[in-house]
Amino acid sequence: MPPVGSRGMSEQSLQEKYAPQNSCFGCGPVNEKGLRIRSFARGDEVVCEWKPEPYHEAFPGMLNGGIIGTLLDCHSNWAATWHLMQRAGADHPPCTVTADYSIKLLRPTPTDAPVQLVARVVESTETRAIVEAELIAHGKICATSRGTFVAVKPGHPAYHRW
Repeated sequence: MPPVGSRGMSEQSLQEKYAPQNSCFGCGPVNEKGLRIRSFARGDEVVCEWKPEPYHEAFPGMLNGGIIGTLLDCHSNWAATWHLMQRAGADHPPCTVTADYSIKLLRPTPTDAPVQLVARVVESTETRAIVEAELIAHGKICATSRGTFVAVKPGHPAYHRW
């Protein structure tokens, strides 16, 4: 995976470019108490590097499973919305929400260094994408996920949230 920081903080993440006022706990740029992940499109994948803090731990030195789930969910959602936008040839992504997702915790995730998230769409229609993702620490896959993300229509509470 190419280093996420290779273009520095000056490169806008998908969240900063398309949803700068989003307050989501996992991916909202304006949520000062949130995780504030920054996802970047790199070819067929969407990647992210994120640094855990001690208050994200389940026990000393290991990342909480709920935080792992949030990271994978939000990052996968951005992979889905980016893919659907590209598929439609649109200039702005559709608002997507999680229809379902599951995670597998394969090994404890250490918090002494940044973790990497890698997500890719494995199946899609015009309004739906199935995404598989990995959370990697110290070069080892610590967790995986698979989820379905759906573009919402007017009337849905998430419509126009970005």
